[in-house]
Amino acid sequence: MPRRHTVHRPFLPQCWLMTDERMGDDLWPALERLPRGAGVIFRHYSLPKAARRAMFERVAAIARRRGLVLVRAGDERLGRGEAGIHGRINKRAAGLRSWPAHNRREVMAGVRAGADIILISPVFATRSHPGARPLGRVRALITVAGVKVPIIALGGIDQSHQRWLLSAGFYGWAGIDAWR
Repeated sequence: MPRRHTVHRPFLPQCWLMTDERMGDDLWPALERLPRGAGVIFRHYSLPKAARRAMFERVAAIARRRGLVLVRAGDERLGRGEAGIHGRINKRAAGLRSWPAHNRREVMAGVRAGADIILISPVFATRSHPGARPLGRVRALITVAGVKVPIIALGGIDQSHQRWLLSAGFYGWAGIDAWR
Protein backbone atom coordinates (compact mmCIF):
# COMPACT_ATOMS: atom_id res chain seq x y z
CA MET A 1 0.00 0.00 0.00
CA PRO A 2 1.35 3.52 -0.73
CA ARG A 3 2.82 5.44 2.14
CA ARG A 4 0.35 7.60 4.04
CA HIS A 5 1.62 11.10 4.70
CA THR A 6 0.70 12.96 7.85
CA VAL A 7 3.11 15.86 7.41
CA HIS A 8 2.24 18.28 4.63
CA ARG A 9 5.29 19.50 2.75
CA PRO A 10 4.31 22.76 1.03
CA PHE A 11 6.97 22.38 -1.66
CA LEU A 12 5.52 19.02 -2.71
CA PRO A 13 2.20 19.55 -4.51
CA GLN A 14 -0.52 16.92 -4.35
CA CYS A 15 -1.94 17.69 -7.80
CA TRP A 16 0.06 18.08 -11.01
CA LEU A 17 -0.39 19.05 -14.64
CA MET A 18 1.75 17.13 -17.13
CA THR A 19 2.30 19.29 -20.20
CA ASP A 20 2.87 18.01 -23.70
CA GLU A 21 2.47 19.05 -27.31
CA ARG A 22 -0.95 17.43 -27.65
CA MET A 23 -2.43 20.05 -25.33
CA GLY A 24 -1.95 22.78 -27.92
CA ASP A 25 -3.55 26.04 -26.82
CA ASP A 26 -5.47 24.19 -24.06
CA LEU A 27 -2.26 24.50 -22.03
CA TRP A 28 -2.84 28.17 -21.17
CA PRO A 29 -6.33 27.85 -19.65
CA ALA A 30 -5.22 24.62 -17.91
CA LEU A 31 -2.43 26.55 -16.18
CA GLU A 32 -5.00 29.12 -15.04
CA ARG A 33 -7.30 26.37 -13.65
CA LEU A 34 -4.64 24.82 -11.43
CA PRO A 35 -5.04 25.61 -7.74
CA ARG A 36 -2.34 27.74 -6.13
CA GLY A 37 0.54 25.51 -5.05
CA ALA A 38 -0.15 22.84 -7.68
CA GLY A 39 2.70 21.39 -9.70
CA VAL A 40 3.49 21.52 -13.40
CA ILE A 41 5.81 19.08 -15.13
CA PHE A 42 6.93 20.73 -18.34
CA ARG A 43 7.68 18.17 -21.06
CA HIS A 44 7.18 19.32 -24.69
CA TYR A 45 10.08 17.11 -25.80
CA SER A 46 9.49 17.31 -29.55
CA LEU A 47 9.80 21.09 -29.82
CA PRO A 48 13.00 22.49 -31.30
CA LYS A 49 15.39 23.73 -28.60
CA ALA A 50 14.65 27.46 -29.04
CA ALA A 51 10.87 26.95 -29.14
CA ARG A 52 11.01 24.67 -26.08
CA ARG A 53 12.97 27.29 -24.14
CA ALA A 54 10.55 30.06 -25.17
CA MET A 55 7.53 28.00 -24.14
CA PHE A 56 9.20 27.07 -20.85
CA GLU A 57 9.82 30.76 -20.10
CA ARG A 58 6.16 31.55 -20.79
CA VAL A 59 5.00 28.70 -18.53
CA ALA A 60 7.52 29.79 -15.85
CA ALA A 61 6.10 33.33 -15.86
CA ILE A 62 2.58 31.96 -15.29
CA ALA A 63 3.88 29.60 -12.58
CA ARG A 64 5.52 32.51 -10.73
CA ARG A 65 2.39 34.66 -10.98
CA ARG A 66 0.07 31.84 -9.86
CA GLY A 67 2.29 30.27 -7.17
CA LEU A 68 2.77 26.98 -9.04
CA VAL A 69 5.69 24.58 -8.64
CA LEU A 70 7.38 24.11 -12.03
CA VAL A 71 9.48 21.03 -12.74
CA ARG A 72 11.37 20.53 -16.00
CA ALA A 73 11.44 17.12 -17.68
CA GLY A 74 14.73 16.04 -19.19
CA ASP A 75 18.31 16.87 -18.37
CA GLU A 76 18.65 20.07 -20.40
CA ARG A 77 18.21 23.25 -18.37
CA LEU A 78 15.59 25.48 -20.03
CA GLY A 79 15.64 28.71 -18.05
CA ARG A 80 14.79 30.38 -14.77
CA GLY A 81 11.93 29.33 -12.58
CA GLU A 82 12.32 25.59 -12.31
CA ALA A 83 11.86 24.02 -8.90
CA GLY A 84 13.35 20.69 -9.94
CA ILE A 85 13.63 18.00 -12.58
CA HIS A 86 11.53 15.07 -13.78
CA GLY A 87 12.89 11.94 -15.38
CA ARG A 88 15.18 8.98 -14.97
CA ILE A 89 18.18 11.19 -14.49
CA ASN A 90 20.78 9.75 -12.17
CA LYS A 91 22.67 12.95 -11.46
CA ARG A 92 21.56 14.93 -8.43
CA ALA A 93 20.26 18.40 -9.16
CA ALA A 94 19.07 21.16 -6.89
CA GLY A 95 15.40 21.13 -6.03
CA LEU A 96 12.58 18.63 -6.31
CA ARG A 97 13.24 15.41 -8.19
CA SER A 98 10.35 13.44 -9.65
CA TRP A 99 10.71 10.00 -11.22
CA PRO A 100 8.42 8.26 -13.74
CA ALA A 101 7.60 4.58 -13.20
CA HIS A 102 5.36 1.99 -14.82
CA ASN A 103 6.19 -1.08 -12.74
CA ARG A 104 7.75 -2.16 -9.45
CA ARG A 105 11.28 -2.33 -10.88
CA GLU A 106 11.08 1.30 -12.06
CA VAL A 107 9.56 2.40 -8.74
CA MET A 108 12.47 0.85 -6.84
CA ALA A 109 14.97 2.44 -9.24
CA GLY A 110 13.44 5.81 -8.35
CA VAL A 111 13.77 5.06 -4.65
CA ARG A 112 17.45 4.09 -5.12
CA ALA A 113 18.08 7.21 -7.23
CA GLY A 114 16.81 9.43 -4.40
CA ALA A 115 13.59 10.67 -6.02
CA ASP A 116 11.45 13.00 -3.90
CA ILE A 117 8.27 11.78 -5.59
CA ILE A 118 7.46 8.93 -7.95
CA LEU A 119 4.78 9.18 -10.63
CA ILE A 120 3.26 5.78 -11.35
CA SER A 121 1.35 5.29 -14.61
CA PRO A 122 -0.91 4.47 -16.25
CA VAL A 123 -3.15 3.75 -13.30
CA PHE A 124 -6.32 3.98 -15.42
CA ALA A 125 -6.93 3.89 -19.18
CA THR A 126 -5.76 7.10 -20.79
CA ARG A 127 -5.95 8.87 -24.14
CA SER A 128 -2.26 9.72 -23.99
CA HIS A 129 -1.29 6.01 -24.17
CA PRO A 130 -4.03 4.36 -26.23
CA GLY A 131 -3.93 0.60 -26.04
CA ALA A 132 -1.59 0.57 -23.03
CA ARG A 133 -2.75 -1.80 -20.30
CA PRO A 134 -3.54 0.29 -17.21
CA LEU A 135 -2.42 -0.95 -13.81
CA GLY A 136 -5.86 -0.56 -12.28
CA ARG A 137 -6.48 -0.04 -8.59
CA VAL A 138 -5.21 -3.36 -7.25
CA ARG A 139 -2.03 -3.62 -9.37
CA ALA A 140 -1.19 0.05 -8.68
CA LEU A 141 -1.42 -0.57 -4.93
CA ILE A 142 0.69 -3.72 -5.19
CA THR A 143 3.29 -1.95 -7.36
CA VAL A 144 3.94 0.74 -4.76
CA ALA A 145 3.37 -1.30 -1.57
CA GLY A 146 5.80 -0.39 1.20
CA VAL A 147 7.47 2.42 -0.74
CA LYS A 148 8.45 5.27 1.56
CA VAL A 149 8.60 7.91 -1.20
CA PRO A 150 5.42 9.92 -1.95
CA ILE A 151 3.55 8.35 -4.88
CA ILE A 152 1.65 10.40 -7.47
CA ALA A 153 -0.88 8.50 -9.60
CA LEU A 154 -1.01 9.37 -13.30
CA GLY A 155 -3.04 8.09 -16.20
CA GLY A 156 -6.74 8.48 -16.82
CA ILE A 157 -7.32 10.36 -13.58
CA ASP A 158 -10.61 12.19 -13.31
CA GLN A 159 -12.56 13.59 -10.38
CA SER A 160 -14.15 10.23 -9.61
CA HIS A 161 -10.69 8.74 -9.02
CA GLN A 162 -9.16 11.53 -6.94
CA ARG A 163 -10.96 10.77 -3.67
CA TRP A 164 -10.16 7.05 -3.93
CA LEU A 165 -6.48 7.72 -4.67
CA LEU A 166 -6.04 9.89 -1.58
CA SER A 167 -7.99 7.49 0.65
CA ALA A 168 -5.90 4.58 -0.69
CA GLY A 169 -2.73 6.32 0.47
CA PHE A 170 -1.41 7.90 -2.70
CA TYR A 171 0.18 11.27 -1.96
CA GLY A 172 -1.55 12.86 -4.94
CA TRP A 173 -2.37 12.66 -8.62
CA ALA A 174 -1.33 14.10 -11.98
CA GLY A 175 -3.09 14.50 -15.27
CA ILE A 176 -3.22 16.03 -18.70
CA ASP A 177 -6.85 15.79 -19.78
CA ALA A 178 -8.08 16.26 -16.20
CA TRP A 179 -7.05 19.92 -16.48
CA ARG A 180 -8.60 20.58 -19.90
